[in-house]
Amino acid sequence: LQPVRGRLERAAIATSGAPIYVDYAHTPDALEAAIAALKPHAEGQLIVVFGAGGDRDTGKREPMGEAAARGADVVIVTDDNPRTEDAAAIRREVLKGAPNATEIGDRRAAIRAVMSELRKVERDFRRVVIAGGGNIGERLAEHLEHSHQVKIIEHSLERCTTLSERLDRTVVLHGSATSKRLLEEENIEDCDIFCALTNDDEVNIMSSLLAKRLGAKKVLTLINNAAYVDLVQGGDIDIAISPQQATIGSLLTHVRRGDIVNVHSLRRGAAEAIEAIAHGDKQSSKVVGRTIREIDLPDGTTIGAIVRGKEVLIAHGDVRVESGDHVILFVIDKRCIRDVERLFQVGLTFF
Repeated sequence: LQPVRGRLERAAIATSGAPIYVDYAHTPDALEAAIAALKPHAEGQLIVVFGAGGDRDTGKREPMGEAAARGADVVIVTDDNPRTEDAAAIRREVLKGAPNATEIGDRRAAIRAVMSELRKVERDFRRVVIAGGGNIGERLAEHLEHSHQVKIIEHSLERCTTLSERLDRTVVLHGSATSKRLLEEENIEDCDIFCALTNDDEVNIMSSLLAKRLGAKKVLTLINNAAYVDLVQGGDIDIAISPQQATIGSLLTHVRRGDIVNVHSLRRGAAEAIEAIAHGDKQSSKVVGRTIREIDLPDGTTIGAIVRGKEVLIAHGDVRVESGDHVILFVIDKRCIRDVERLFQVGLTFF
């Protein structure tokens, strides 16, 4: 069964993280039930904005005000459709049941007042907008959504449905990332970083330029044609990356042999920075118990630093590697990567 649209439907998530719901409750009992359903999930204040329609049962108006006043922390009474009645008169009847409520007749102004209230608590949140709900966009949202306010713009309705099911706190928007209207409606000027991650270079570049000019503080653009990266970076586009740069680190982390925990692509994939963990002892390992000078490093490979607990040791020849050290290496010749992997493998005596 599909839920009825408009019946306790989440319409948006404010940049502060507060969810915003709409409900077509038009009786005191329905309004009270909606508030009761939402109240246990409100981490802060529960704000209710509602109005009563004209040319309908006038006896419901004051009880609706009472229901809102009983359940909500903040009540704003606004206009519904007054039809042939005087809108101000309808509001006065509702306010009899909620004398401490705020009266804002214009519905748009009432909604803006709520959003302004919600923004008071948003200062510590970072806002991220992702254009493109493909694998890269989904993984980025999954990684960020519990510590950032994340929105994904995806043109495929089917993919939007999938993303909504897979992601917990990310707001999924169906539309085009190159739509000025959509970006403005989603307050792109409040965005800390806009990440264009579709598989279409033109969409990525145009949406990034548009987002930047509409006020996004920083834009990151995925460029599938690596030759374009240097051409677009440095203008309105703050960060331009190729798919190889965007994914090679996470992919190589999983496929490397030896205890390689992190890989970063340098110079558009021509070189790599590798973080490896040293295990074993002097008998089972080629690095543990040895000074950097004694380690037989492959050609084109240097050790830049060693992280030992909370201490960072700048690499020099007399530093001795201990078991558990995180060793940061720079590999200029990628043909030597396999040798670096073998260097951090332990012998059978370790087991």
